[in-house]
Amino acid sequence: MTYLCPPPVHRKKISNILILLIIVIFFLVGHVQPALSATGKSSQEKPLSYSDIADLIEVSPLVINARIKAIKKVKINQANTEKTPLSYLLVKAELISLIRGQDGLQKTVTFLANPDDRETIYRKKNRILLFATPGQATGQIRLVSRNAAQLWTPEGEVMVRSVTAEFLQNDSPPAITEIGDAFFISGTVSGESETQIFLKTQSGAPVSLSILRRPGQPPRWGVSLGEIVDEAATPPSRNTLLWYRLACGLPLRLPYESIRTLPLRDAESAQRDYRFVIESLGSCGRTL
Repeated sequence: MTYLCPPPVHRKKISNILILLIIVIFFLVGHVQPALSATGKSSQEKPLSYSDIADLIEVSPLVINARIKAIKKVKINQANTEKTPLSYLLVKAELISLIRGQDGLQKTVTFLANPDDRETIYRKKNRILLFATPGQATGQIRLVSRNAAQLWTPEGEVMVRSVTAEFLQNDSPPAITEIGDAFFISGTVSGESETQIFLKTQSGAPVSLSILRRPGQPPRWGVSLGEIVDEAATPPSRNTLLWYRLACGLPLRLPYESIRTLPLRDAESAQRDYRFVIESLGSCGRTL
């Protein structure tokens, strides 16, 4: 009996086909878009930084954990103008917990939101964190910024509660408004010095920086909260409220007014030590 066999396939041809398939698969995988969560937001999106959260909490007497119940598109006329009414979302949300604010807030709150965020944040049953001020009527709140509604996550709530607790402490580090006078003191031996920099704060509470240099040792610095400059003071840990006050509140250079009374060489040394502090603090880390 005679069997008909297919023509032989050359190994080189098979190898070329496999290479082509690998290239196609690599191309497709490389162009796949990040998966979207049920809320429409990328599952790979980075969470807010410590500084982002601190910025929001600082201006928010109300911090709310809530769930969206209803969304309605509305148009509102601009006061004393004949311009086209602006579009907003009227959002109704059910209170889950009040992270910051006085007791007595209504179980359901309403607020206006940007319609551009409907697909990413404002969907029915989404759980969100709100940073707000009280509205004019009972049950109304007003978001403090465009970014004042954030999708809830367990990690996000933990961070918000932690930062809120820091703000509410009686000895909470005050906001820095400007730099006061700076002083430079030379030591008794070569390479020994101390720079003291006094900071002005919103509350009037004293805050100062001290930078110490000793021969054969790396420079070290610290921050003191009080009238006395403590030589044993240490730098604040990153992602703490004191770190945030300094990293996000200090300018990159000492202003002229702070070193105007110092001799030129001392002023340059104070400026050098201040740069050391700024570099040690690192970036403020804002992303909003």
